[in-house]
Amino acid sequence: MSEHEHHEHDHHDHDHSHLSEVQSRVRALETVLAQKGYVDPGVLDQIVEHFETRVGPHIGARVVARAWTDPAFRAALLDDATRAINDSGLFGPIGDHLIAVENDARLHNMVVCTLCSCYPWDVLGLPPVWYKSAPYRSRVVIDPRGVLADFGVTLPESTTIRVWDSTAETRYLVVPRRPAGTDGWSEEQLAALVTRDSMIGTGVAAAPGSRP
Repeated sequence: MSEHEHHEHDHHDHDHSHLSEVQSRVRALETVLAQKGYVDPGVLDQIVEHFETRVGPHIGARVVARAWTDPAFRAALLDDATRAINDSGLFGPIGDHLIAVENDARLHNMVVCTLCSCYPWDVLGLPPVWYKSAPYRSRVVIDPRGVLADFGVTLPESTTIRVWDSTAETRYLVVPRRPAGTDGWSEEQLAALVTRDSMIGTGVAAAPGSRP
């Protein structure tokens, strides 16, 4: 958890030296299934590409940017995120049970799924490997401030950190604080500052001029 670069699964990377035992077993199973003709690697690639580039964190970032610039949408999002997103007609339909929680100067929200890897794929895309790991799931509940430090995030001691436990019936989207110095920015410009980690709560939105 001390490394700040987290790499998702890549079908085309055949170097297994960095894979965990479970990841290696999954890779081997994929290879066998493909060789037997049970699965089409091209279809798998299309599914991954869909969640990485067509939906994924791009949708969540646009939702957050709209909440930063549209008070009515922000209020509706915090009241019922699924309904607000679907009723807007701007982002495409998403599944039920999505709840938005908002960070401010006094409160920072983080999301964990302690029993499985529940994750709002339709707004955040592919889950990062560390999100499903036992160390993250256990430590974030016990020591959320320490986990944030591992991700390079230091918050004032006066800021309360609240950890939300996601389930299949209740999924969360963190609305990070809007960075200073972005007055007058367009939604497109603002969305570029919203990272996936900031919508999980393990990060914050990028500052203007930095690379998200």
